[in-house]
Amino acid sequence: MGRTPSRHNESSSRAGGKLSTSATAPERHRTTVVVDRFDQISWRDTYEQSAGLSELAKELNERYGCGADLLADAFQAAYKVSARLRERAEMDRSRLVNHQIITALAESCEFAELRRVTVGDPYAAAMAVLAQAPALRRMLEHSRNAQEQAEQVEKAQQNAASDATTLCEALRRTAGSADEDTAVSASDAVQHSIKAATAAARQSDRSAAQALPAAAPGMGATARSAAMKAVEIVRGEAALMRAWGIGPGELEKMPFDQRAQLAERLRTGRLAQWAELIGRFRQMASGERARKVANATGELVGVTLGDDLSRVIPSELVNLGLPELRAVFAARYAAGELMLYHSQGEQATGQGAIIACVDTSHSMYLAGRDGVSREAWAKACALALLDQARHAKRDFVGILFSAADKIQVFRFPAGQPADPAQVLDFAETFLGGGTSYQTPLTAAGELLAEELNDAARGRGDIVMITDDECGIAEEWMRGWNIAKHRLGFRVFGVAIGAPRATEADSVLDALCDNLRSIEDLTDVSAAADLFRMI
Repeated sequence: MGRTPSRHNESSSRAGGKLSTSATAPERHRTTVVVDRFDQISWRDTYEQSAGLSELAKELNERYGCGADLLADAFQAAYKVSARLRERAEMDRSRLVNHQIITALAESCEFAELRRVTVGDPYAAAMAVLAQAPALRRMLEHSRNAQEQAEQVEKAQQNAASDATTLCEALRRTAGSADEDTAVSASDAVQHSIKAATAAARQSDRSAAQALPAAAPGMGATARSAAMKAVEIVRGEAALMRAWGIGPGELEKMPFDQRAQLAERLRTGRLAQWAELIGRFRQMASGERARKVANATGELVGVTLGDDLSRVIPSELVNLGLPELRAVFAARYAAGELMLYHSQGEQATGQGAIIACVDTSHSMYLAGRDGVSREAWAKACALALLDQARHAKRDFVGILFSAADKIQVFRFPAGQPADPAQVLDFAETFLGGGTSYQTPLTAAGELLAEELNDAARGRGDIVMITDDECGIAEEWMRGWNIAKHRLGFRVFGVAIGAPRATEADSVLDALCDNLRSIEDLTDVSAAADLFRMI
């Protein structure tokens, strides 16, 4: 006949059952946003590359104990295409405040607007997190009491489980050696300890549950303000990048630290003051390109010979329909002897490099009454010419000059993407000193000769942007005219605030095929015709 179970064994079984129930409780999460492995990798890589994020996480961890998890949630809420938040019941009690903060952010219409510019872009999402840092601090500070009580609940439950485990282990060790009354007494002590710990945890849990709603008022307004500020900062940087001709595709390929350094460089110093002017120049130039018609047909005046298939007369095309005459057509095409419609009004655009010679003498640094410096206008025009060259698949060269011994050349080949750092170096460099036309124009002529010899491309365009007038040697001028005739390039002149330079007998007028004067430095349309002709 079996032995009746003792009270000690029954008590041990009940205590073990409570522990087993605790061990099989649903898993609690420390992050609010549901993520996959790839999302985690994106956050880890961004966090490791951003000194600002790591410093902010350290600060929040020291003060509130939950900083890194909160920042990860804020990042994923902005970055993920479909950001899903966990239910409150799924959260670790010590992270309920984080859940409340992220929920307040995600529910604001301002945050939905922010996600338009941050989804899928880890750099923009990180910027948004940093922009919201002051608001996150305020919300954590306002919720400090709720956070502390939630942490106490978590600690009390952990202590209860630890104490119960210790008592149960002690009870099992004494099961074989103690008498029945002693064993029962120990078992009752285990149950009492578990009940007391459970009651204390429930009381703390109720207190924490009451503290969270108390922290909620005002959190929604703070979240909306934070999202609005982040939208302003992220969009502002995107506009700054666009003004400098740096597109979203190029930014996505750029390493995080390089992109951050580029943004900092654009936000500070003289470059930040030029962004609006450069943006207007680029927009104007783009509009002029849309109006421009290369090789316009003009008025039909007769027939000529050539190899332009777009102007072949119908009788020549008939030969293509007869097999025995196709070889004749091919031979005449190769020799440039096809009969073509001839029209007046044609203006052949350049094919060679576009070279912008920008004066950086001392006087160019001076600002006018409108606050725009001559240097700023000249370089904004040159950067728009860089866009013009990229659009036409032509090489671009920026030549900065001042005195005869001061020159710096920046080359941007058509077949390679323009390096943003090199573009900024071109914009930032200022040589100072006097003015010499011969040095930059000689360099420009040599570059066009090199292009003709190496790539068989002629008909380049040189744009001379200056605010001064200087003398040139007669012998040099003769050599210049010979090179110009041989290479077939055009020279456009822009005289900034220098009426004397545009006079009929001025040196600049003698050098240029086309010359214009700029008086109002806020009016970018004054150079519009330049972008129609080049």
